[in-house]
Amino acid sequence: MSERTTGEAIVDTLIANGVDTVFGLPGAQTYPLFDALYRRRDVIRTIGARHEQALAYMAFGYARSTGKLGVYAPVPGPGMLNTTAAMCTAYGACAPTLCITGEVPSDFRGKGRGHLHELPDQLSILQLLTRHARHIELPQDAPAAINQAIAAAMGGRPGPAAVSVCWDTLGETAAIGQCIAAKIPSAPPPDATQVSRCVRLIREARRPMIFTGSGALHAAAAVQALAERLQAPVVGFRNGRGVVGQDRPLGLDIAAAWHLWSEVDLMIGIGTRLEIPFMFWGSMMKAHRSLPGRKLIRIDIDPAEMDKLDTDGPLLADAEAGVRALVAALDAAGYVTRGEPGKIAEARERAAIEIRRVQPQMGYLDVLREVLPRDGFLVEELCQAGFTSYFGWPVYEPRTYVSCGYQGTLGFGFPAALGVKVANPDRPVVSITGDGGFMFAMPELSTAVQYGIGVVTVVFDNSAFENVRRDQQQRFGGREIGSRLLNPDFHDLARTFGVEAYRVDSPTTLRAALQRALASRGPALIHVQVTPTTEISPWSFILRNQ
Repeated sequence: MSERTTGEAIVDTLIANGVDTVFGLPGAQTYPLFDALYRRRDVIRTIGARHEQALAYMAFGYARSTGKLGVYAPVPGPGMLNTTAAMCTAYGACAPTLCITGEVPSDFRGKGRGHLHELPDQLSILQLLTRHARHIELPQDAPAAINQAIAAAMGGRPGPAAVSVCWDTLGETAAIGQCIAAKIPSAPPPDATQVSRCVRLIREARRPMIFTGSGALHAAAAVQALAERLQAPVVGFRNGRGVVGQDRPLGLDIAAAWHLWSEVDLMIGIGTRLEIPFMFWGSMMKAHRSLPGRKLIRIDIDPAEMDKLDTDGPLLADAEAGVRALVAALDAAGYVTRGEPGKIAEARERAAIEIRRVQPQMGYLDVLREVLPRDGFLVEELCQAGFTSYFGWPVYEPRTYVSCGYQGTLGFGFPAALGVKVANPDRPVVSITGDGGFMFAMPELSTAVQYGIGVVTVVFDNSAFENVRRDQQQRFGGREIGSRLLNPDFHDLARTFGVEAYRVDSPTTLRAALQRALASRGPALIHVQVTPTTEISPWSFILRNQ
């Protein structure tokens, strides 16, 4: 036992859990927390930002690229609210993050007196947007509260968690015991009856297809073994990509997988909501629970997922344990492979030719893929190049393609890339973003320079929210409203922050600029001037109809 403030107990517990970075903006309600971070700066670093939203996106990028906990600390009230878009992104993409925020003084909490940064019920807001949220009442409660939040964020289906502490409580001292690491709950072992049922479905199938999501990222070797055993193609969308690399015979993007879809009779979903087959290849307007002529196996750690679709073979388990149990059972049952590698190769080749028409985006993505090493990170954004990357960017390793997932949070890309780079300082990180999305977090160029975060940001400037502009032209008689943008000179703007900057107007000129930017190892911006309205829509390869 030793006398410590609540803030010190929080920091000591984070350190006990292996946390090495906190993204934070200090304010009056959180001074004791940041003072404790300063005192332990030899083992845990604090990285600031110019806006609270960027803090949470950096924590998201840190978590998304590593699988480790991303921690951020904003002031309460409006500061915490500024982080909620990223909180929703972490929830949707199953990224383990922890928000540590303050509260009004304990005498004012719940009184509605309008104290500084007061919300009507901050804890209830946090509970709605996270997998777990708790308020710390006493200093001695801090270690257990932090560990409870970490266990909720990291255990089972990962996601965001939050804790709050009153202004005065954060600086109070008490005798507090040794801070230890959280016990992360383990998933139940695969049920033998469920495994047997899945084996029966596989043996009856002729053309299975495997879909992977965030829950399969840690199970790449096991999924590869299952795919080879079945000779089944493996398809990932957004955060499920790279589980089986696209440089392997069975790793496909969604454009290639579509050409095999009509003959698929068994879907095997591993750690995924199956967004592609049920929404993008099914219907974005009607929530189908089943797809005609196809059986469904789901391997998922979240029991709630089994009730959302008509699942013929539910297997409640961690992805790696579940897949390995399935492979072992197939071997024991003497399963005979019925794969058709020729058809898979044909689908890949056909799609590779078809997607060439999505220009100039494919030209730029080709250069990025040629220059960026296999283990380099690409962080997409909601822009024409970003949408095209859903199928036009080959992904070779898990976690190297970072997406905001179904939340579609415009503006996440650049600050998330900063967090990716903080977590992976020795690996190249490229952010591709549109002019609209980039301006959401443009001031974080200052953060990149201040902390030496060497992200290369490629800004595609078409002077529009192009998806919106195109839809208004094609579906609403050309009545454009709110979709055209007036932009600064991004090249000159970056240089005012001290960021290395380049101008580019073609894939050819991008190559040299990208090579120089990566070689510099510092923050850099490449301004790609795109002639408005010239980009070919990528959506015909994403939204499909049978």
